[in-house]
Amino acid sequence: MEIELKIPAVGESISEVTISKWLKKDGDYVEMDEAVAEIESDKATVELNATHAGVITILSPEGTEIKIGAVAATVNTDAAAPAKDSGKVETKEETVVSKPQPVAAVTNYAAGTPSPAAAKILLEKEIGAGEISGTGKDGRITKEDANNASSKPLAAITSDVPQYGKVKLTREQRREKMSNLRKAVAKRLVSAKNETAMLTTFNEVNMQPIMDIRNKYKDKFKEKHGVGLGFMSFFTRACVLALQKYPAVNAYIDGTDIIYNEFCDISIAVSGPKGLMVPVMRNVETYTLWDIEKQVGALAAKARDNKLSIEEMTGGTFTISNGGVFGSMLSTPIINPPQSAILGMHNIIERPIAEKGQVVIRPMMYVALSYDHRIIDGRESVGFLVTVKQLLENPQLMLTGKDPLDLLMGM
Repeated sequence: MEIELKIPAVGESISEVTISKWLKKDGDYVEMDEAVAEIESDKATVELNATHAGVITILSPEGTEIKIGAVAATVNTDAAAPAKDSGKVETKEETVVSKPQPVAAVTNYAAGTPSPAAAKILLEKEIGAGEISGTGKDGRITKEDANNASSKPLAAITSDVPQYGKVKLTREQRREKMSNLRKAVAKRLVSAKNETAMLTTFNEVNMQPIMDIRNKYKDKFKEKHGVGLGFMSFFTRACVLALQKYPAVNAYIDGTDIIYNEFCDISIAVSGPKGLMVPVMRNVETYTLWDIEKQVGALAAKARDNKLSIEEMTGGTFTISNGGVFGSMLSTPIINPPQSAILGMHNIIERPIAEKGQVVIRPMMYVALSYDHRIIDGRESVGFLVTVKQLLENPQLMLTGKDPLDLLMGM
């Protein structure tokens, strides 16, 4: 019996998806509920699972845009499952694999591998290891081999690097169709620029206190909580406290109304293989630093593997984007609608600054807050960013949001 494999609904208002990748080949036998393809909407990439077991016939090739409910493939449920290998055959295969490899194979594998001392000499002489023969055991390149080698350019390393004046002239072009995700990102970014009164305010943060804390606690932190201690947890915690102090930054416009969120759902901009993705952490005001690190790590891993669900990318009241991981020194991030603000983190650079009348070197980071001036005034935007700066430069304030001495004095 031929069973139609239809494209399921993947989210509200989504009427069309793209078949980005078939995980099975035409004619393969598939099990019930087995993932057979990856389908991409303008929000996320999800898996298409077989509804029945049988032999699959693919009707829509990769790259096809297909409507929700359309037939992407059929499954022949009358086809018999392929016979599984018997234990006897498996034993025979294991016996073959366990046989010792011939001496020649081992020699070929080790041949040309330099010792650490030889590698250093070859680097100084600019000689590629593949350009000389080793006289050591199994063809290994010894220190003597490296000393006796003639100095010549590293052809093995630079063979793929275009040389100055020898770059091949080309006028070729390559056309690729935009993915649904890229089209959605483009549409949202243009909408944000056209429909908001976007401004950006800047400040700088002395990262020395945070770096000192990381150096002191990172090993114990990972041992106890099973996750590394990064900068994102500190920035997220600081933003949550600042959002509670300046609620307009955590609000958005709905028609002629302003919606103030009493919770902090923080969107984290991450770069996935198919473009920018912005998964959301919910109610981050209840998170500890280790909760934040665990959640950020889990969402980033899902983004890299295209496993983020639409629910995990929907919503968010405020966004944090870290362009510093790519080396960005300064930027003006674009608001993620319908949110009203986004914080941009940047590269950490050691710079001279004035501190108590002395010039000292400190690890500094520029931070930027882009905001919708229709709802957020200069007082809120600048105050928000100054609060984030103060919290990061005085991490002890993040415990309660106030100076411990002020709490002691009842201030």
